Amino acid sequence: MNMTLMYMLMIFLVTTSLTLLIMVISKKMIIDKQKASPFECGFNPMSNKRLPFSIHFFLIAVLFLIFDIEIIIIMPMIFSLKYVMLKTWMVSSYMITITLLMGLYNEWFQGMLKWTN
Repeated sequence: MNMTLMYMLMIFLVTTSLTLLIMVISKKMIIDKQKASPFECGFNPMSNKRLPFSIHFFLIAVLFLIFDIEIIIIMPMIFSLKYVMLKTWMVSSYMITITLLMGLYNEWFQGMLKWTN
């Protein structure tokens, strides 16, 4: 029991001394207001929360995520080619590719892929 208490005291002293040493030696002696404030994707967290936001940028980001997920769906099809029947694989891969192309054409036709208004 006595040894356990002594080890606990030594661990406490070592961690406390290391923490104090790090606080003394660290380069963050000068507190800068800009560096100390939280950063949220370029928005000031203390300002008005209802700032105008580009909906076009949001839609492009959503399209990117959708196409990224579709690529994740397509990748296993390439690896499964040698384990499944070729006719079934071709039909399913053509259906997925045609669906992707139809969605891309629809977005292009509606003008969602334009970067400028």
